[in-house]
Amino acid sequence: MPDRLSHAVENYLKAIHHLGGDQRMVAPTEIAAAMGVRSPSVTGMLKRLAGAGWIEYQPGTGARLSHRGLGVARRVIRRHRLVELFLTQVLGLDWSEVDAEAEALEHAISPRLEQALAAHLGEPLEDPHGHLIPSREGEIPRRDLCDLIDLRPGQSAIIREVPDHDPRRLKQWRQHGLVPGAGVVVRGYQPLDDLFEIEVSGRVVMLGSEGLTGLRGERMDPPSQTPQ
Repeated sequence: MPDRLSHAVENYLKAIHHLGGDQRMVAPTEIAAAMGVRSPSVTGMLKRLAGAGWIEYQPGTGARLSHRGLGVARRVIRRHRLVELFLTQVLGLDWSEVDAEAEALEHAISPRLEQALAAHLGEPLEDPHGHLIPSREGEIPRRDLCDLIDLRPGQSAIIREVPDHDPRRLKQWRQHGLVPGAGVVVRGYQPLDDLFEIEVSGRVVMLGSEGLTGLRGERMDPPSQTPQ
């Protein structure tokens, strides 16, 4: 195996992982949509990855990471999330700025620098957006999370992770207090307007499904009602 895989190979393996390819077969159309490329290009790359042993590939069905491919994908994800945390905690960049920077830097970091970053940051468990950072051995704990758009009036959750690829939405979520660790309660929902009334940190905000899409949290039992 070469010392350094191409950026394209690492990006494909990471994308397949993000789409759930560590547990299931991922369709080429899903991969194409996630990477913004045409399906014929994906098919050609999947054949190459399968030939090199990085994935299991079934034409017409999709791809799943092999054990080797899983290890590579999680090393790339680990580097990406460590860089994001370093850029926010040490260099002071806003959480809306760091995804693009980490995309470029994740391919250039050596294993030695990766471990230096992890040690400097105190072996962190999460990145600035709440996503779990794979361990040095490539382990990621499983979390039982729900999508906030699936909550209905009276239900509550603690936000655990937010998507990191849209700077505009990240800035909006920060303004509303919709950040990892924040508790939210759905106070109302207007189905005709698809509008949620959300209480977060003592404030009420009105957001449509699009404004909540991608936010994931840990469901909380509603507070018990004391009889009057």
